[in-house]
Amino acid sequence: MWDYAAIMAILVCTFLFSGLLLTQRIKMQEQKRKASVLILAAHPDDLEIACGGTIATLIDRGHAVHAVIMSNGAKGGDASVRPGEAKRAGRFLGMDSVDVNDFPDLNLASVTNDMIGVIERHIKQRDPDLILTHSEHDIHQDHYAVHQAVLRAARNHHSILCFESPSVTKDFTPSVFIDVSEYADVKNTAVNAHANQMSKPYMTRDIIDGITSFRGRQARINRAEGFEPVRLRLDDPLNL
Repeated sequence: MWDYAAIMAILVCTFLFSGLLLTQRIKMQEQKRKASVLILAAHPDDLEIACGGTIATLIDRGHAVHAVIMSNGAKGGDASVRPGEAKRAGRFLGMDSVDVNDFPDLNLASVTNDMIGVIERHIKQRDPDLILTHSEHDIHQDHYAVHQAVLRAARNHHSILCFESPSVTKDFTPSVFIDVSEYADVKNTAVNAHANQMSKPYMTRDIIDGITSFRGRQARINRAEGFEPVRLRLDDPLNL
């Protein structure tokens, strides 16, 4: 038979162990792996306008960022300089690669299958933890065409966020916000790298700062860039 002392010892140990379970949590492993981000856009200046602050934030956190641009912007500007501007902006931000294609500007919907092939190749090559692209709520036909191509090419991918272009409609409703409060100057410098487009009203600092301030207010921070999630895995290594 169990004596009184033995029973009390068991009860005390059980109590202490139960208390330990209630007060101690498993420590999370620090994320040391460099994550990969793939950004897919229609035109050379789309990335910086929509998510230049997010790009800089992710790069400063040590992640690799790769950009794929579908057209050289021939209809909206000078195709002989716009790809170079995109690459200079990418170098300024610290992007690992900027690939500019020459699919037909303003008619990207006519080459949907070709774009899908390019996107699939880059997904296989980069193995991204996160994909960023245009929103379905965008009235620019090229932006919408890229969005559709990304959804098809990345149909099995777990994390896709859609960024805010100047041509999004009122239906654009972000629910993911990236704090870019410290990156207003960086974003604007990257936008200014696209000198060929500086006559466009949406390239001005007032407009760009106004959007990040508005999204920041929604997110209860100073400045933010907003994204619509197609889907987003919460255990992402990017610490969004």
